[in-house]
Amino acid sequence: MNNYTISGSPHVHGTDSTQKIMGRVILALIPALLVAIYYFGWYALRLTIVSVGACILTEWLIQKFLIKGPLTINDGSAALTGLLLAFNVPANLPIWMVIVGSVVAIGIGKMSFGGLGKNPFNPALVGRVFMLVSFPTAMTTWPQAQPIFRDGFFADAVTGPTPLGLLKESGAQSLDQMQFVDMVLGNRGGAFGEVCTIALLIGALYLIVRKVIDIWTPLVILLTVFVFTGICHLINPTVYIAPWYHLVYGGLILGAFFMATDMVTSPMTIRGKMLFAFGVGVITVVIRLWGAYPEGVSFAILIMNALTPLINRLYKPYVFGVVKPSKKQ
Repeated sequence: MNNYTISGSPHVHGTDSTQKIMGRVILALIPALLVAIYYFGWYALRLTIVSVGACILTEWLIQKFLIKGPLTINDGSAALTGLLLAFNVPANLPIWMVIVGSVVAIGIGKMSFGGLGKNPFNPALVGRVFMLVSFPTAMTTWPQAQPIFRDGFFADAVTGPTPLGLLKESGAQSLDQMQFVDMVLGNRGGAFGEVCTIALLIGALYLIVRKVIDIWTPLVILLTVFVFTGICHLINPTVYIAPWYHLVYGGLILGAFFMATDMVTSPMTIRGKMLFAFGVGVITVVIRLWGAYPEGVSFAILIMNALTPLINRLYKPYVFGVVKPSKKQ
């Protein structure tokens, strides 16, 4: 008589682990961090260190004294949350505010649901939106880029509007005051991790090649934003800017490639990912063009995070060997 060993899924194992995946995403963000340090100097580096450290410490304290379960800070997820949270704030944000945001991101956005794999919302965006609502002035006071080789590593930050903020106030005519190449290279105001499109795309390409993320979610987000803003531009070019500007301004690239693709908070199937991404793109356009706030990527991703369980149910894959029900029945 043969003996069989019964075990739970998954039955097909790979070489990847949570620690490896988180490490690759962190590595992919390094080019953008280096560019941020170049443009914003000490401020960007200081906030990054504080944010990452606060997230790791918060997770450790909660697991050690509240949950009292196995420690998971070595998997890299808390460090990645801290890095993404730092990328979404102004470089001159007071340290205590980013610590508060880190505690909210990990404590409320992640650990209150049971930890990694159980959180319905992207923790970094939970922390970012909380800070935006709680500290609106500090979170919308943007330092302008000042290359460290020109003004020194500890130069005082000079504040000014972001491109999207300027467009919200002055309309499409304000494009005359901005150079598209500078916007792509990162020589502009904004959250310091989102400013350099080139650096973010280099990291995104690395993740796609290593198959950490797929191309469908970011591609559909970018296409949706491009098409809808392009239609508005064709209708009234004096009010609405050309669609390619929307792709490089604000946090669209950072959100599309590094936060909307979060494995825990995004749909599982390709069709589900495409529907999720379409929703992110549409909501982003609506908020950018007609909302009171010039940027809408964070809100769009969080809203679609809430709909992910419904999308998964709608596009639930059938178990192998089960016959799909006929549409005529």
